[in-house]
Amino acid sequence: MLRTLCRTGGLILQQTQRTVPRLCVNPVQQRWASSLPMNTVVLFVPQQEAWVVERMGRFHRILEPGLNFLIPILDRIRYVQSLKEIVIDVPEQSAVSLDNVTLQIDGVLYLRILDPFKASYGVEDPEYAVTQLAQTTMRSELGKLTLDKVFRERESLNSNIVHSINQASDEWGIRCLRYEIKDIHVPPRVKESMQMQVEAERKKRATVLESEGTREAAINVAEGRKQAQILASEGEKAEQINKAAGEAQAVLAKAEAKSKAIRMLSDALTEQNGNAAASLSVAEQYVSAFSNLAKESNTILLPSNTGDISGMVSQAMTIYSTLAKPSMRVTPEVLEENREEAANPSGSPQEKGINE
Repeated sequence: MLRTLCRTGGLILQQTQRTVPRLCVNPVQQRWASSLPMNTVVLFVPQQEAWVVERMGRFHRILEPGLNFLIPILDRIRYVQSLKEIVIDVPEQSAVSLDNVTLQIDGVLYLRILDPFKASYGVEDPEYAVTQLAQTTMRSELGKLTLDKVFRERESLNSNIVHSINQASDEWGIRCLRYEIKDIHVPPRVKESMQMQVEAERKKRATVLESEGTREAAINVAEGRKQAQILASEGEKAEQINKAAGEAQAVLAKAEAKSKAIRMLSDALTEQNGNAAASLSVAEQYVSAFSNLAKESNTILLPSNTGDISGMVSQAMTIYSTLAKPSMRVTPEVLEENREEAANPSGSPQEKGINE
């Protein structure tokens, strides 16, 4: 009996060593896959791991974390799958963009096993399959974009790669969570041309900004001149209005003063001896007018009896007396008679009586 058990244990150990999948041999995947445990009847499954059990070479069940029991010889643990998020470093690869520029791109792939049964029996090497799928999808997606859009639409490129990987990996029980591009290497000549393009773009922006500043400065100067002219015209207009108003007020004031003077003069003439005072004033003005004739003009018209001062005064008084009579209408004939009388003061008394 003991010999039979020993033989059985040896056979199980040999089969276990022969059936170790390539997953565990790969040094990269030793981070997330454990080695196949032996069937010791009583097994303790760690958290976030799924053990696929075969009974007599056929899938039997998946062991949950915790305490589990298996039948010796009949049951065998064939696959161990980690349910944690797995990080796969996608190797650097070359891709050609839409404008025929060769790029060297590498990335990082984040995935998780959702169905241990599909991950075990759907594909031989899940990591290798997903890595190859990510590389081919990246090449196809980069071929749809130009070089400039590769840098601008990096996020959309990552999402397209994730969507394409998930469509193909559903049958493998694997879910791609994220894909991130780490580095994009551009050929040296293309890199130099890109730098020249950036410098030219910056110079263009500087020129445009300088021209816009010059234009705004010219606009501001023109607007300032316009406002200055408007303010100056408004000031001149206000000045003319004020000057006209002042002149109007001055004319009104002069007219009122003259009216008051005439009114006072008429009142003074109604008083006693007013006519004598008026006669004296008229005589003085008449004599003063003759004295100023030579000052205002070179042409002088003088009466024939300029040297007879008394006659001139008598003529002025006669004119005033004629104007002073309110009831008597002054006509040209009367004025002519008064002028003749003033011009011939030495006439005979008979002629004076006839004229009267």
